[in-house]
Amino acid sequence: MLEIEWILRFLLLGSFVGFMAGLLGIGGGGIMVPMLTSIFLLQGMAIEHVVHLALGTSMASMIVTSFASLRAHHSRGAVLWVVVKKMAGGIVLGTFLATFIASYMSSMYLAMFFAVFMAFVSLQMFLNQRPKPSRELPASGGLFAAGTGIGVISALVAIGGGSLTIPYLAWHNVEIKKTIGTSAAIGLPIAVAGTLGYLINGWENSSIETLTLGFVSLPAVLFMSVTSFFMAPLGAKLTHRLPIDILRKTFAVLLVLLSIKMLVTVL
Repeated sequence: MLEIEWILRFLLLGSFVGFMAGLLGIGGGGIMVPMLTSIFLLQGMAIEHVVHLALGTSMASMIVTSFASLRAHHSRGAVLWVVVKKMAGGIVLGTFLATFIASYMSSMYLAMFFAVFMAFVSLQMFLNQRPKPSRELPASGGLFAAGTGIGVISALVAIGGGSLTIPYLAWHNVEIKKTIGTSAAIGLPIAVAGTLGYLINGWENSSIETLTLGFVSLPAVLFMSVTSFFMAPLGAKLTHRLPIDILRKTFAVLLVLLSIKMLVTVL
């Protein structure tokens, strides 16, 4: 039986991730993967698959978080559904295929890739470069290709795509609040495709004793989803009231610290 200590950790992690997902349009993998890696190691999970389990569990929990965040932003008219439809096919294809790549990578290399990517994301958040006023979104083919690339990276680091989708849309002069809302919507197909891929690729590691299905921890998904579902709308509501630039830079520092923590833990 799962001890109350672990249940509380999953509930608290879900609360924070849900809030940040709604506030910044992210899936929360940047927070979940390092934290879950540490939690699973403390629970005695095998180190050779601990990062895979953290990635798959993060993807599965993002289904609920992304849906709650999507619904909240849609109610405020902040989702560009035309863009979502054109990117969704590439998103699903890239995310699903990349889970097969991840299954063949060791936890050490996955952790290193995660840390390097999060460092890049943090730098990007700090620089906050602006596009040329004339830059516009590409046609359907360009959006499909962009979606595929975002899907691949998202599966390897278990993000909802916000770390890539938001700057991609902003670089094409999409208004900031709509980039956040659209990113939240794109996070749902990423989460579904990624979860399916990690379930299939980790199926032989399923365990009744630890309640894992493939590379997904069912207790972690359940308890994180409960709190994240209620916190995501609150974060989305505050998007329109808080200084997003300051929050984004603060979040960037957090990502770097968590990535370093995961590297130290795994290595």
